[in-house]
Amino acid sequence: MEANLVLLLAAGTLIAVGVYLTLDKVLTRVLMGILLLGNGANLLILQAGGSAGSPPIMGRTSEVYGAHFADPLAQAMILTAIVISMAMSAFILTLIYRQYRYRTADIVETDTEDIAIAIAARSNVPYFAPDHDASDDPATGRPTSEGDSFGPKSFEEPVKEADDE
Repeated sequence: MEANLVLLLAAGTLIAVGVYLTLDKVLTRVLMGILLLGNGANLLILQAGGSAGSPPIMGRTSEVYGAHFADPLAQAMILTAIVISMAMSAFILTLIYRQYRYRTADIVETDTEDIAIAIAARSNVPYFAPDHDASDDPATGRPTSEGDSFGPKSFEEPVKEADDE
């Protein structure tokens, strides 16, 4: 199987630019990124399908390729990828339309109200601190002399062999 270097470079470029655009906050760029990702994936699948050949229909050959058939799996996967890309594009277009109707812009902003609510809802008890250890005192949150106790004492005992019983 011979791979076409130009198509491989084009697929890599489409995927790289698609990932870059998908990570943006502007929804139209996200849409363009998903479209480019889909096209890059289609080019990769096309290259993975192998060389061209006769139509994948039993009993049918062509003068150019003879009995060498094209891979029908790659064709089916590309058709499926096209349908998935179209569905994702339609979904993102509806999100863009809703965002435009809601805020007259298609930029996804950081929601400061949600962050404020999450901080206010967090408890002030030291027990809920992210660096809390199981051996910390639940009342004060300070470390105790017990050390790290991750489970029952049976976890710390040596394993007994089945022959010793």
